[in-house]
Amino acid sequence: MRRFLAITLLLMAAACGQPPSTSSSSSAPPPGGHDADQPTSAPAGTEPGHGSPAPQTPMGHTLNPRKIAWTSVTPSADGRSLAVVWWSGVAPCTVLDRVEVEESATRVTVTLYEGRDPRHPDTACIDIALEKTTTVRLAAPLDSREVVDGAK
Repeated sequence: MRRFLAITLLLMAAACGQPPSTSSSSSAPPPGGHDADQPTSAPAGTEPGHGSPAPQTPMGHTLNPRKIAWTSVTPSADGRSLAVVWWSGVAPCTVLDRVEVEESATRVTVTLYEGRDPRHPDTACIDIALEKTTTVRLAAPLDSREVVDGAK
């Protein structure tokens, strides 16, 4: 009986050290992590659970753009730009269309707009939330001005 247990444990330990098998499933991403014809919403290492929001650049001319509320804003050290963070869906179903900034002497209003990538109007996307960020340049340093979400 001891010999049987020892052999079983040895086989289990050997199986744990084997690399995962590869398959040629059509749903598996190609080498490099993504299909070259499909847009990516996040660089490697910024998917959910990796600790930092995925940087986004406005693409403009999306389908059905709408205002989206942001969750936080952090001014740069010199106060000339803002890092805006929000939760969103995956590309190509949800991409940053544009950012509108209105500045006054007492406040800065930042409004984010998202829409669907017009190059992929019929693509189905999974329903998952991703944390995203974009940098907004200001015409004048923030100083003591209040930052307001234009979507609220």
